[in-house]
Amino acid sequence: MSASYNKVFLLGNVTRDPEVRYTPKGSAVTDLGIAVNRQYTLDNGEKREEVTFVDVTFWGRTAEVAGEYLKKGRSVFIEGRLQLDSWDDKQSGQKRTKLKVIGEMMQMLGSRPGGGGSGASAEPEEPPRGQSSSGSSSRGASAPKSAPPSEPDDDEIPF
Repeated sequence: MSASYNKVFLLGNVTRDPEVRYTPKGSAVTDLGIAVNRQYTLDNGEKREEVTFVDVTFWGRTAEVAGEYLKKGRSVFIEGRLQLDSWDDKQSGQKRTKLKVIGEMMQMLGSRPGGGGSGASAEPEEPPRGQSSSGSSSRGASAPKSAPPSEPDDDEIPF
């Protein structure tokens, strides 16, 4: 048996507002695009930047969350796998292929563009004025229910 591993990690910005669709059996599906930037320096010292646009598809509850909270410009971290789609082009009759990412997990980063409202964010937003939170700031005051346990202290590491 040959070894194989198909895992992708992407950190980028949403390029268009996602829209949730539903299959005839009721499964949610959301397609969105993200832009991933790479900065590098040429041998002569000139700085360059290249942008790669990646299509991502989410299914199920993750698709619904993406449709509700992700907006154009929002930073997002995505974990998923590569999938090659192929089809026959109806106009030219040629075989076409496209490599895309099937998102298995996503984490929204930073605050929402436009600065408003409450929502599911990887980093809790400040509460509206007049409301209090546990502690002087809501940042770090409570972790989302789906967040992994916090890092152990050095005293807790058994080696």
